Amino acid sequence: MTELTTLQNIGKEIAIKLKSVEIDSAEKLIEIGSKEAFFKLKTAYPQVCLVHLYALEGAIQNIDFNCLTKETKKDLKLFGDSLK
Repeated sequence: MTELTTLQNIGKEIAIKLKSVEIDSAEKLIEIGSKEAFFKLKTAYPQVCLVHLYALEGAIQNIDFNCLTKETKKDLKLFGDSLK
C-alpha cells in the first residue's frame, strides 16, 4: 500500500480526511476515483470544496490540479454542483 501523501496534491490534512472515510492508500483512491472519494469526503466534511475534487483528480492523474484540462474541470464542477 502506497501512502496517500506520496500522491501529488495530497497533503497531510486531506490524507487524514481520506483515511477517516476508509480511503487509506493511493491504490484505494485510484480504484474508487475522484468523484466517489469526493462524495465520501463531502458527506463527512460538508465544508470541502471544488478545489478538493480537482486535487483528488490531479492526484489520480499524477499532475498538478491546475493542469487538469478544461473539459475535466467542467465535468468535475458539474459533479460537485450536483452535490449541493
